[in-house]
Amino acid sequence: MSTDAFTSGAPFSAFPQRDATPASSSSALRIVWVYPDLLSTYGDRGNLLVLGYRARKRGMPVELIEVRSTEALPTTADIYLIGGGEDGPQAVAAQRLIADGGLHRAVSQGSVVFAVCAGYQLLGSSFIAKDTKCAGLELLDVHSDRGPSRAVGELAGDVDPRLGLPPLSGFENHGGRTHLGPGVSPLARITRGVGNDGVTEGAWRGKVIGTYAHGPALARNPALADLLLRWATGIDPLPPIDDTWPERLRAERLAGVR
Repeated sequence: MSTDAFTSGAPFSAFPQRDATPASSSSALRIVWVYPDLLSTYGDRGNLLVLGYRARKRGMPVELIEVRSTEALPTTADIYLIGGGEDGPQAVAAQRLIADGGLHRAVSQGSVVFAVCAGYQLLGSSFIAKDTKCAGLELLDVHSDRGPSRAVGELAGDVDPRLGLPPLSGFENHGGRTHLGPGVSPLARITRGVGNDGVTEGAWRGKVIGTYAHGPALARNPALADLLLRWATGIDPLPPIDDTWPERLRAERLAGVR
């Protein structure tokens, strides 16, 4: 696929960079699971476990932090994960994250954000919840509305070549459609499923990524998990680890959508 299909959006280098965490550092990699009491459907907590596992296998000290919606969001973590959720909890989560302001501060300092489904939608300028237009965090130049039918099933796509990743694999279950503005690039071009609109899937800008892929996404896409770790630590390349079982899962899922 031509790189020209992915030329919108600002490049990674245009955004704030955190100080790299050296491989020998005693300071822990801090990974925050945002509002699990509101946004934690379809096994998205698995993304937290996958990142923790892959970091520890490389000898990195890791701190996994679950921050509930009644708590202030820390602003100095390395990676923030946001999962999917139903309309009501999604709207509440967006309101509280806007009022808290912590995620904006973290992104301005160079933190990594990976958001799935409802979490992806609330990173944009607006989304629809219970037939009401709700304000988003405006961390991605996207807005979401309702589609003509619910998108349910396997999701696959060719990832933006600038990210250097193999095809995306996941499953989707959402009623929204997401429209991308000029300030972001699509994460992938659809080869199976609906994603944003049947053509593109997800969006990214700097070190903020949104996707409709459940799975959990980072279990089905270990190279994507490692991209987040590289962004967070500055260690590139990462030491290799045994991916026999994740790659078997990927091969099985991708074979089923050909």
